[in-house]
Amino acid sequence: MFHLFKRTRSDRRPEEISELNPDRIPEHIAIIMDGNGRWAKRRGLPRIAGHHAGMKAVKRATIGASDMGVKVLTLYAFSTENWKRPRDEVEFLMKLPQEFLALELDELVEKNVQVRMTGWKEGLPAHTLDAVDAAIERTKQNDGLILNFALNYGSRHEIVNAVRDIAEQVRQGELKKEDISETLISSRLLTQSLPDPDLIIRTSGEIRISNFLLWQMAYSELWFTDIYWPEFTEQHLVQAVCEYQRRARRYGGL
Repeated sequence: MFHLFKRTRSDRRPEEISELNPDRIPEHIAIIMDGNGRWAKRRGLPRIAGHHAGMKAVKRATIGASDMGVKVLTLYAFSTENWKRPRDEVEFLMKLPQEFLALELDELVEKNVQVRMTGWKEGLPAHTLDAVDAAIERTKQNDGLILNFALNYGSRHEIVNAVRDIAEQVRQGELKKEDISETLISSRLLTQSLPDPDLIIRTSGEIRISNFLLWQMAYSELWFTDIYWPEFTEQHLVQAVCEYQRRARRYGGL
């Protein structure tokens, strides 16, 4: 049986940063932040309360990743499929980047964090884009952790766009079909300037990828936990990295 992931329970003792091997810290961690609505429902609160609570988990994960030496943290903030949700919930979600960055940007700057966005700006409200663009501009000279928000992002759409771009270049004679390679396709993706994720985390007990970094995760380690995203702490991040470090990454070899 292939050992693809480990599903954990919230009552397991979280490991400490001191237990990590500093030479085997994943360069890029990507997180599917799931369970905000169910966290709120369990407490008799509206779904938007769960999304608001999830912002605190974003801060905890960012600080934890920065402190352990991770170079890139990609957070799945809003997918291309999330537009199907009720209008009031979508409108609230579109306000969260503005609220989060207004509260936390100064500290992100102090922590030498660089903010980026992976996704399509088309369709996003002006207030959302203005907040994200301002954060990107203010932090562009920072050379610490890259905090990459996957916002209005969908992996299949990303791959289709890359294929269309390459096909058009072949049609115009700028490329030959023999030139098409994994490296070429990777260079046309929205994540072209980032390394592929070493570790993908999903919270809430769901065991699926949900159209997230499908090409990039070819050799990523997967780690699933039953806890909801608002409950996610720095210790849970350390626990995931500890599990990552216990695995042998063979990339198809022996």
